[in-house]
Amino acid sequence: MTLSNQSSATVNSAASINTVRRQQTLELALSGDWVLDAPVPALEPVLAQIEHDSQLKSLQFATAGLGRWDSMLVTEVVKLIECANRSGVAVDKTSLPLPIQNLLALAAAVPERIDAHRSQQSVSWHEAMHAAWLGTLRESRAMLVFVGEMALSTLATVRGQAHFRREDLWLYVQECGPSALPIVTLISLLVGLILAFVGAVQLSLFGAQIYIANLVSLGMTREMGGLMTAIIMSGRTGAAYAAQLGTMHVNSEIDALRTMNLDPMAFLVLPRMLALILIMPLLCLYADLMGIIGGGLVTVNFFDVSLTEYLDRTASAVKMKDFTIGFVKCAVFGILIALSGCMRGMQCGRSASAVGEAGTSAVVTAIVFIVVADSVMTIICNRLGI
Repeated sequence: MTLSNQSSATVNSAASINTVRRQQTLELALSGDWVLDAPVPALEPVLAQIEHDSQLKSLQFATAGLGRWDSMLVTEVVKLIECANRSGVAVDKTSLPLPIQNLLALAAAVPERIDAHRSQQSVSWHEAMHAAWLGTLRESRAMLVFVGEMALSTLATVRGQAHFRREDLWLYVQECGPSALPIVTLISLLVGLILAFVGAVQLSLFGAQIYIANLVSLGMTREMGGLMTAIIMSGRTGAAYAAQLGTMHVNSEIDALRTMNLDPMAFLVLPRMLALILIMPLLCLYADLMGIIGGGLVTVNFFDVSLTEYLDRTASAVKMKDFTIGFVKCAVFGILIALSGCMRGMQCGRSASAVGEAGTSAVVTAIVFIVVADSVMTIICNRLGI
Protein backbone atom coordinates (compact mmCIF):
# COMPACT_ATOMS: atom_id res chain seq x y z
CA MET A 1 0.00 0.00 0.00
CA THR A 2 1.65 3.22 -1.19
CA LEU A 3 0.50 6.41 0.53
CA SER A 4 2.66 8.84 -1.41
CA ASN A 5 5.50 8.20 -3.79
CA GLN A 6 7.28 10.87 -5.79
CA SER A 7 10.76 11.26 -7.13
CA SER A 8 13.39 12.59 -4.74
CA ALA A 9 15.29 14.31 -7.53
CA THR A 10 13.54 17.65 -7.03
CA VAL A 11 14.19 19.98 -4.10
CA ASN A 12 10.58 19.79 -2.86
CA SER A 13 10.31 16.04 -3.13
CA ALA A 14 7.63 14.19 -1.23
CA ALA A 15 8.10 11.74 1.61
CA SER A 16 6.47 8.33 1.24
CA ILE A 17 5.67 5.23 3.27
CA ASN A 18 5.27 1.79 1.71
CA THR A 19 3.76 -0.86 3.96
CA VAL A 20 4.43 -4.54 3.28
CA ARG A 21 2.84 -7.34 5.34
CA ARG A 22 5.12 -10.34 5.77
CA GLN A 23 3.41 -12.95 7.90
CA GLN A 24 3.23 -11.39 11.38
CA THR A 25 5.67 -8.54 10.59
CA LEU A 26 4.75 -5.11 9.22
CA GLU A 27 7.59 -3.59 7.21
CA LEU A 28 7.50 0.18 6.63
CA ALA A 29 9.58 1.37 3.69
CA LEU A 30 10.63 4.98 4.28
CA SER A 31 11.54 6.58 0.96
CA GLY A 32 11.88 10.04 -0.48
CA ASP A 33 13.17 13.13 1.25
CA TRP A 34 11.79 13.71 4.77
CA VAL A 35 12.43 17.44 5.08
CA LEU A 36 10.33 20.31 6.34
CA ASP A 37 9.38 21.47 2.84
CA ALA A 38 8.08 18.02 1.83
CA PRO A 39 4.45 16.97 2.43
CA VAL A 40 3.99 14.67 5.39
CA PRO A 41 2.37 11.33 4.40
CA ALA A 42 -0.77 10.33 6.23
CA LEU A 43 0.02 7.87 9.01
CA GLU A 44 -3.59 7.14 9.99
CA PRO A 45 -3.93 3.96 7.85
CA VAL A 46 -0.68 2.56 9.22
CA LEU A 47 -1.57 3.46 12.81
CA ALA A 48 -5.02 1.91 12.39
CA GLN A 49 -3.46 -1.27 11.04
CA ILE A 50 -1.07 -1.47 13.99
CA GLU A 51 -3.84 -0.92 16.53
CA HIS A 52 -6.48 -3.24 15.08
CA ASP A 53 -4.44 -6.12 13.63
CA SER A 54 -4.25 -8.60 16.47
CA GLN A 55 -1.95 -10.95 14.53
CA LEU A 56 0.74 -8.33 14.08
CA LYS A 57 3.77 -9.10 16.25
CA SER A 58 6.63 -6.87 15.05
CA LEU A 59 7.32 -3.63 13.21
CA GLN A 60 10.39 -3.06 11.00
CA PHE A 61 11.71 -0.14 8.98
CA ALA A 62 13.26 -0.30 5.51
CA THR A 63 15.36 2.79 4.73
CA ALA A 64 17.07 1.79 1.48
CA GLY A 65 15.22 4.51 -0.47
CA LEU A 66 15.55 7.16 2.20
CA GLY A 67 17.04 10.42 0.96
CA ARG A 68 17.43 13.59 2.95
CA TRP A 69 15.77 13.73 6.34
CA ASP A 70 15.44 15.99 9.35
CA SER A 71 13.50 16.10 12.63
CA MET A 72 10.19 15.61 10.76
CA LEU A 73 11.10 11.97 10.12
CA VAL A 74 12.05 11.42 13.77
CA THR A 75 8.70 12.88 14.88
CA GLU A 76 6.74 10.50 12.65
CA VAL A 77 8.83 7.52 13.72
CA VAL A 78 8.15 8.38 17.37
CA LYS A 79 4.40 8.35 16.67
CA LEU A 80 4.71 4.91 15.08
CA ILE A 81 6.77 3.55 17.98
CA GLU A 82 4.33 4.90 20.60
CA CYS A 83 1.40 3.34 18.75
CA ALA A 84 3.22 0.01 18.52
CA ASN A 85 4.07 0.08 22.21
CA ARG A 86 0.44 0.69 23.15
CA SER A 87 -0.62 -2.27 20.98
CA GLY A 88 2.08 -4.60 22.28
CA VAL A 89 3.92 -4.77 18.94
CA ALA A 90 7.69 -5.17 19.06
CA VAL A 91 9.69 -2.52 17.17
CA ASP A 92 12.96 -3.25 15.38
CA LYS A 93 15.00 -0.03 15.20
CA THR A 94 18.27 -1.57 14.03
CA SER A 95 17.54 -0.86 10.37
CA LEU A 96 17.18 2.86 11.01
CA PRO A 97 20.19 5.11 10.35
CA LEU A 98 22.45 5.51 13.39
CA PRO A 99 21.73 9.25 13.84
CA ILE A 100 18.00 8.50 14.00
CA GLN A 101 18.61 5.77 16.57
CA ASN A 102 20.63 8.21 18.68
CA LEU A 103 17.86 10.84 18.52
CA LEU A 104 15.26 8.25 19.51
CA ALA A 105 17.40 7.14 22.43
CA LEU A 106 17.83 10.76 23.52
CA ALA A 107 14.08 11.38 23.30
CA ALA A 108 13.35 8.30 25.41
CA ALA A 109 16.06 9.02 27.99
CA VAL A 110 13.87 11.47 29.94
CA PRO A 111 10.22 10.35 30.10
CA GLU A 112 7.49 12.92 29.84
CA ARG A 113 6.09 14.15 33.13
CA ILE A 114 2.65 12.86 33.90
CA ASP A 115 1.42 16.34 34.83
CA ALA A 116 3.20 18.14 32.00
CA HIS A 117 -0.06 18.95 30.19
CA ARG A 118 -2.48 21.20 31.98
CA SER A 119 -6.07 20.09 31.95
CA GLN A 120 -8.90 22.59 32.02
CA GLN A 121 -11.14 21.63 34.89
CA SER A 122 -14.22 23.47 36.01
CA VAL A 123 -14.07 24.42 39.67
CA SER A 124 -17.21 25.09 41.65
CA TRP A 125 -17.55 28.30 43.63
CA HIS A 126 -17.32 26.58 47.03
CA GLU A 127 -14.11 24.81 45.96
CA ALA A 128 -12.69 28.14 44.84
CA MET A 129 -13.68 29.71 48.17
CA HIS A 130 -12.13 26.81 50.05
CA ALA A 131 -8.89 27.16 48.08
CA ALA A 132 -8.85 30.92 48.73
CA TRP A 133 -9.41 30.32 52.46
CA LEU A 134 -6.57 27.81 52.60
CA GLY A 135 -4.32 30.24 50.75
CA THR A 136 -5.18 32.98 53.24
CA LEU A 137 -4.37 30.70 56.16
CA ARG A 138 -1.08 29.70 54.53
CA GLU A 139 -0.11 33.34 53.94
CA SER A 140 -1.08 34.27 57.51
CA ARG A 141 1.03 31.48 58.92
CA ALA A 142 4.01 32.49 56.76
CA MET A 143 3.67 36.09 57.94
CA LEU A 144 3.52 35.07 61.60
CA VAL A 145 6.62 32.93 61.13
CA PHE A 146 8.46 35.82 59.47
CA VAL A 147 7.44 38.26 62.21
CA GLY A 148 8.59 35.79 64.85
CA GLU A 149 11.95 35.31 63.16
CA MET A 150 12.31 39.07 62.83
CA ALA A 151 11.56 39.55 66.54
CA LEU A 152 14.11 36.89 67.51
CA SER A 153 16.74 38.45 65.24
CA THR A 154 16.08 41.89 66.72
CA LEU A 155 16.44 40.50 70.24
CA ALA A 156 19.67 38.73 69.28
CA THR A 157 21.03 41.96 67.79
CA VAL A 158 20.21 43.90 70.96
CA ARG A 159 21.99 41.26 73.02
CA GLY A 160 25.01 41.37 70.71
CA GLN A 161 24.54 37.82 69.43
CA ALA A 162 23.89 39.06 65.88
CA HIS A 163 24.89 42.21 64.06
CA PHE A 164 24.64 44.19 60.85
CA ARG A 165 26.90 46.84 59.36
CA ARG A 166 26.06 50.41 60.32
CA GLU A 167 27.16 51.54 56.87
CA ASP A 168 24.30 49.50 55.41
CA LEU A 169 21.78 51.22 57.68
CA TRP A 170 22.83 54.70 56.57
CA LEU A 171 22.90 53.57 52.95
CA TYR A 172 19.31 52.36 53.22
CA VAL A 173 18.33 55.60 54.96
CA GLN A 174 19.80 57.49 52.02
CA GLU A 175 17.97 55.31 49.50
CA CYS A 176 14.52 55.54 51.08
CA GLY A 177 14.89 59.09 52.44
CA PRO A 178 16.61 61.87 50.46
CA SER A 179 16.43 59.87 47.23
CA ALA A 180 12.63 59.73 47.55
CA LEU A 181 12.15 63.47 48.09
CA PRO A 182 11.53 64.39 44.41
CA ILE A 183 8.64 61.99 43.90
CA VAL A 184 7.19 62.73 47.34
CA THR A 185 7.38 66.45 46.61
CA LEU A 186 5.57 66.10 43.29
CA ILE A 187 2.81 63.83 44.53
CA SER A 188 2.19 65.80 47.74
CA LEU A 189 1.96 69.11 45.89
CA LEU A 190 -0.54 67.65 43.46
CA VAL A 191 -2.60 66.04 46.24
CA GLY A 192 -2.79 69.37 48.10
CA LEU A 193 -3.77 71.09 44.85
CA ILE A 194 -6.52 68.53 44.21
CA LEU A 195 -7.87 68.82 47.75
CA ALA A 196 -8.03 72.60 47.38
CA PHE A 197 -9.93 72.45 44.10
CA VAL A 198 -12.34 69.76 45.35
CA GLY A 199 -13.12 71.73 48.52
CA ALA A 200 -13.44 75.00 46.66
CA VAL A 201 -16.18 73.62 44.40
CA GLN A 202 -18.53 73.24 47.38
CA LEU A 203 -17.24 75.96 49.70
CA SER A 204 -17.46 78.65 47.03
CA LEU A 205 -21.23 78.08 46.83
CA PHE A 206 -21.50 79.50 50.35
CA GLY A 207 -18.74 82.11 50.06
CA ALA A 208 -16.59 80.13 52.48
CA GLN A 209 -13.38 79.89 50.44
CA ILE A 210 -11.41 80.78 53.55
CA TYR A 211 -12.10 77.26 54.89
CA ILE A 212 -10.17 75.69 52.03
CA ALA A 213 -7.11 76.09 54.27
CA ASN A 214 -8.82 74.02 56.99
CA LEU A 215 -9.73 71.29 54.53
CA VAL A 216 -6.29 71.03 52.98
CA SER A 217 -4.29 71.25 56.22
CA LEU A 218 -6.40 68.74 58.16
CA GLY A 219 -6.70 66.39 55.20
CA MET A 220 -2.95 66.34 54.62
CA THR A 221 -1.81 66.07 58.24
CA ARG A 222 -4.30 63.43 59.38
CA GLU A 223 -4.77 61.26 56.28
CA MET A 224 -3.51 62.08 52.83
CA GLY A 225 0.08 63.02 53.65
CA GLY A 226 0.93 59.75 55.34
CA LEU A 227 -1.27 57.62 53.07
CA MET A 228 0.16 58.93 49.79
CA THR A 229 3.70 58.74 51.13
CA ALA A 230 3.14 55.14 52.17
CA ILE A 231 1.74 54.19 48.75
CA ILE A 232 4.69 55.85 47.03
CA MET A 233 7.20 54.08 49.24
CA SER A 234 5.47 50.71 48.84
CA GLY A 235 5.94 50.92 45.08
CA ARG A 236 9.40 52.43 45.26
CA THR A 237 11.14 50.95 48.29
CA GLY A 238 9.02 47.90 49.13
CA ALA A 239 9.40 46.49 45.62
CA ALA A 240 13.13 47.30 45.68
CA TYR A 241 13.59 45.39 48.94
CA ALA A 242 11.75 42.38 47.53
CA ALA A 243 13.81 42.45 44.31
CA GLN A 244 17.12 42.84 46.14
CA LEU A 245 16.50 40.01 48.60
CA GLY A 246 14.97 37.84 45.88
CA THR A 247 18.02 38.28 43.67
CA MET A 248 20.26 37.37 46.60
CA HIS A 249 18.16 34.26 47.10
CA VAL A 250 18.48 33.31 43.43
CA ASN A 251 22.25 33.82 43.51
CA SER A 252 22.56 31.76 46.73
CA GLU A 253 24.01 34.75 48.58
CA ILE A 254 21.63 34.19 51.50
CA ASP A 255 22.79 30.58 51.72
CA ALA A 256 26.37 31.84 51.75
CA LEU A 257 25.55 34.09 54.73
CA ARG A 258 24.15 31.12 56.63
CA THR A 259 27.29 29.17 55.77
CA MET A 260 29.37 31.97 57.32
CA ASN A 261 27.18 31.77 60.47
CA LEU A 262 25.53 35.14 59.77
CA ASP A 263 21.83 35.52 60.43
CA PRO A 264 20.23 36.79 57.16
CA MET A 265 17.32 38.30 59.10
CA ALA A 266 19.65 40.43 61.20
CA PHE A 267 22.20 41.14 58.48
CA LEU A 268 19.85 41.90 55.58
CA VAL A 269 16.30 42.48 56.81
CA LEU A 270 16.77 44.37 60.07
CA PRO A 271 18.72 47.38 58.68
CA ARG A 272 16.19 47.78 55.86
CA MET A 273 13.29 47.75 58.30
CA LEU A 274 14.96 50.18 60.67
CA ALA A 275 15.78 52.59 57.85
CA LEU A 276 12.21 52.66 56.58
CA ILE A 277 10.69 52.91 60.05
CA LEU A 278 12.96 55.86 60.90
CA ILE A 279 12.49 57.75 57.64
CA MET A 280 8.75 57.31 57.03
CA PRO A 281 7.54 59.74 59.75
CA LEU A 282 9.98 62.38 58.48
CA LEU A 283 8.75 61.91 54.93
CA CYS A 284 5.20 62.23 56.24
CA LEU A 285 5.95 65.64 57.80
CA TYR A 286 7.59 66.75 54.57
CA ALA A 287 4.60 65.53 52.55
CA ASP A 288 2.25 67.48 54.87
CA LEU A 289 4.24 70.64 54.25
CA MET A 290 4.26 70.15 50.48
CA GLY A 291 0.52 69.43 50.45
CA ILE A 292 -0.25 72.59 52.43
CA ILE A 293 1.95 74.57 50.03
CA GLY A 294 0.13 73.07 47.03
CA GLY A 295 -3.24 73.95 48.53
CA GLY A 296 -1.98 77.45 49.26
CA LEU A 297 -0.92 77.97 45.65
CA VAL A 298 -4.43 77.19 44.47
CA THR A 299 -6.23 79.11 47.21
CA VAL A 300 -4.20 82.30 46.91
CA ASN A 301 -4.03 82.42 43.10
CA PHE A 302 -7.55 81.29 42.14
CA PHE A 303 -9.77 82.40 45.02
CA ASP A 304 -10.24 85.58 47.00
CA VAL A 305 -7.97 84.53 49.86
CA SER A 306 -4.70 86.21 50.78
CA LEU A 307 -1.56 84.35 51.83
CA THR A 308 -1.81 85.76 55.36
CA GLU A 309 -5.39 84.54 55.74
CA TYR A 310 -4.46 81.11 54.40
CA LEU A 311 -1.57 80.72 56.85
CA ASP A 312 -3.67 82.02 59.76
CA ARG A 313 -6.50 79.56 59.06
CA THR A 314 -4.01 76.72 58.69
CA ALA A 315 -2.34 77.52 62.02
CA SER A 316 -5.68 77.73 63.82
CA ALA A 317 -7.05 74.52 62.25
CA VAL A 318 -4.11 72.17 62.73
CA LYS A 319 -3.31 71.06 66.26
CA MET A 320 -0.43 69.04 67.59
CA LYS A 321 -2.60 65.94 67.84
CA ASP A 322 -3.23 66.09 64.10
CA PHE A 323 0.50 65.95 63.38
CA THR A 324 0.88 63.20 65.97
CA ILE A 325 -1.84 61.07 64.39
CA GLY A 326 -0.25 61.36 60.94
CA PHE A 327 3.18 60.74 62.44
CA VAL A 328 2.07 57.53 64.17
CA LYS A 329 0.18 56.30 61.12
CA CYS A 330 3.19 56.76 58.88
CA ALA A 331 5.44 54.93 61.34
CA VAL A 332 3.03 51.99 61.25
CA PHE A 333 2.94 52.20 57.46
CA GLY A 334 6.74 52.03 57.40
CA ILE A 335 6.68 48.82 59.42
CA LEU A 336 4.12 47.27 57.09
CA ILE A 337 6.00 48.28 53.92
CA ALA A 338 9.31 46.94 55.20
CA LEU A 339 7.61 43.78 56.44
CA SER A 340 5.90 43.13 53.11
CA GLY A 341 8.94 43.85 50.95
CA CYS A 342 11.42 41.85 53.04
CA MET A 343 9.03 38.95 53.58
CA ARG A 344 8.32 38.56 49.86
CA GLY A 345 12.02 38.85 49.10
CA MET A 346 12.95 36.14 51.59
CA GLN A 347 10.16 33.90 50.25
CA CYS A 348 11.28 34.36 46.63
CA GLY A 349 11.92 31.32 44.46
CA ARG A 350 15.11 30.58 42.58
CA SER A 351 14.24 31.90 39.11
CA ALA A 352 14.20 35.22 37.30
CA SER A 353 10.40 35.22 37.03
CA ALA A 354 10.14 34.61 40.79
CA VAL A 355 11.97 37.90 41.45
CA GLY A 356 9.41 39.83 39.43
CA GLU A 357 6.56 38.02 41.14
CA ALA A 358 8.08 38.84 44.54
CA GLY A 359 8.25 42.55 43.68
CA THR A 360 4.65 42.61 42.47
CA SER A 361 3.43 40.67 45.48
CA ALA A 362 5.30 42.99 47.84
CA VAL A 363 3.58 46.07 46.41
CA VAL A 364 0.12 44.50 46.49
CA THR A 365 0.58 43.16 50.02
CA ALA A 366 1.90 46.49 51.32
CA ILE A 367 -0.95 48.52 49.80
CA VAL A 368 -3.56 46.15 51.22
CA PHE A 369 -1.97 46.33 54.67
CA ILE A 370 -1.71 50.12 54.47
CA VAL A 371 -5.37 50.64 53.55
CA VAL A 372 -6.59 48.20 56.21
CA ALA A 373 -4.34 49.69 58.90
CA ASP A 374 -5.35 53.24 57.98
CA SER A 375 -9.04 52.31 58.18
CA VAL A 376 -8.61 50.65 61.57
CA MET A 377 -6.62 53.57 63.03
CA THR A 378 -9.11 56.11 61.66
CA ILE A 379 -12.01 54.24 63.29
CA ILE A 380 -10.08 54.05 66.59
CA CYS A 381 -9.36 57.81 66.51
CA ASN A 382 -12.99 58.52 65.74
CA ARG A 383 -14.21 56.36 68.62
CA LEU A 384 -11.70 58.00 70.99
CA GLY A 385 -12.73 61.47 69.84
CA ILE A 386 -9.30 62.56 68.66
